Amino acid sequence: MAQELVLLPGLLCDARLWRDAIAPLGDAVCPMIADLTQDDSIAAMAARTLAVAPTRFALAGLSMGGYVALEIMRQAPERVTHLALLDTTAQPDDAARLAKRRAGIESIKLGRFIGVSQALLANLVAPQRLGTSLAAEVQAMSERVGQEAYIRQQTAIMGRIDSRPALGTIAVPTLVGVGDVDILTPPALSQEIAAEIAGAELVTFEGSGHLSTMEAPEAVAEALRVWLGR
Repeated sequence: MAQELVLLPGLLCDARLWRDAIAPLGDAVCPMIADLTQDDSIAAMAARTLAVAPTRFALAGLSMGGYVALEIMRQAPERVTHLALLDTTAQPDDAARLAKRRAGIESIKLGRFIGVSQALLANLVAPQRLGTSLAAEVQAMSERVGQEAYIRQQTAIMGRIDSRPALGTIAVPTLVGVGDVDILTPPALSQEIAAEIAGAELVTFEGSGHLSTMEAPEAVAEALRVWLGR
């Protein structure tokens, strides 16, 4: 029987984020992509996801999706069979990151939304993928999500709580994965998460930046396959 798998996208991401990493799993999973574009708090995103999710499910989130995954583990841990946290952090934003996010929102309100800027793209993917078709797909994905959802998502991210104190309560098979050249959430942040969750498996995706499911889909798929078999 196929395993129910709820997938949580990152900021300015949609189903394309997960496509290539889930395809190799075939009929082994029944995937559901959560809609994280409608709410301006991580708690509300989690509640909306839980309202439409299967009764019991495996849960995977990347970046902002990881923040929502950790909130789901607070709201309804009994419904989650497996947890995967990819290219994310359990820490809240520091003052510098908050200021940068606020400035980004204000600049968009005053100007034209262009999705992922070239400067941001350089932080999202490994250097060798800049100027490639994959980079163009990241840009197109951000444009599909759009300005209003971006503002809601950034607001939610800024307001998230510190998830580190609750990591030790997680008691399901957990995968923590990160690209080895991830700039936005460097490997040390994944190492911190894995160290606090009993039995967590830490996997590093070679040559990948922040969007590991798009940059290293085969490696991510294999890690997910092993994780779901635990």
